[in-house]
Amino acid sequence: MHRYTRRRLLAGLGLAGVGAAMSPLVEKAVAFRPMNPLAVGAGSCPFRLAVISDEITQDFEKACQIVSGDFGLRWIELRSMWNKNVTDLDAKQVEEARTILQEHKLRVTDIASPLFKTDWPGAPRSSQSEARDQFNATFDASAQDKLLERCISLAKSFHTDRIRCFDYWRLDDQKPYRAAINAKLQQAAERCAKDDLVLLLENEMSCNTASGEESAAVLKAIPNKNFMLNWDPGNAAALGSTPYPNGYELLPKQRIGHCHCKDVVTKPDHKYDWAPVGSGIVNWVGQLQALHHDGFHYALSLETHWRGAGTPDASTHVSMDGLRKTLTKAGISC
Repeated sequence: MHRYTRRRLLAGLGLAGVGAAMSPLVEKAVAFRPMNPLAVGAGSCPFRLAVISDEITQDFEKACQIVSGDFGLRWIELRSMWNKNVTDLDAKQVEEARTILQEHKLRVTDIASPLFKTDWPGAPRSSQSEARDQFNATFDASAQDKLLERCISLAKSFHTDRIRCFDYWRLDDQKPYRAAINAKLQQAAERCAKDDLVLLLENEMSCNTASGEESAAVLKAIPNKNFMLNWDPGNAAALGSTPYPNGYELLPKQRIGHCHCKDVVTKPDHKYDWAPVGSGIVNWVGQLQALHHDGFHYALSLETHWRGAGTPDASTHVSMDGLRKTLTKAGISC
């Protein structure tokens, strides 16, 4: 226990140094922190309100302090920490992460893995294919089965029943390969089912399932009950579609098993940029009301992405404030 106490002390000293040199913008962002975060009605929230930890910092203990202390939350999403993808953590680091979670009374929503975020073998190289790693992860197509087994092991270690995946870098023409991609996803879902785990497919603009329309088609093609959608309206909006109400209306509501929350603004060149929740083009008030009405009760996880407040930490505080205000506008107590 002494090493954690020492680490917290050092983290506090580091924060003090940062605070002394804070820019006005970051000071404004920090001002959004609730005065009594533990009094915020986490118990009354119909969703598992969470934050993806590495959107705040790679210092996992600091991230947990902010999620549990500043935000008063009880859920956190794991993607990377200590500059390593969660799937690359060694046994000692897994145990350290478990200890930190326990100290901060946090539960894990899912393993936000990079599973199937790679090129589909045999297809022309995607224009979206990433040469760089994604959140400290580099796994080619041949490593996916092994990666899935690693994710299953991590889900057990972190006591979560959910693993996030993708469906390969977006092809210019996916039709010749779609059936085979679906078969691979279904095979992975069947493997997860053996351990009572849910496989969550995220709609991602750089992958083959990006919009609500495409998500509905994949869910129809793969009927396994433990194959669910990680619905990301921000990703769908970034592609140019209308996630709510258009895309959402097509989705089988009982198959939505996770939701990422971020916002998007359009730019004059027809491209996009990220924005604090509630300040972009996504109709989050309507979307949140619909999720609540339709009985969604899984994780609503803040994926900040926007960095306009100067630092990831400060930007996440601004975006969480936006999310809370949007929830209030939607008539939802969180």
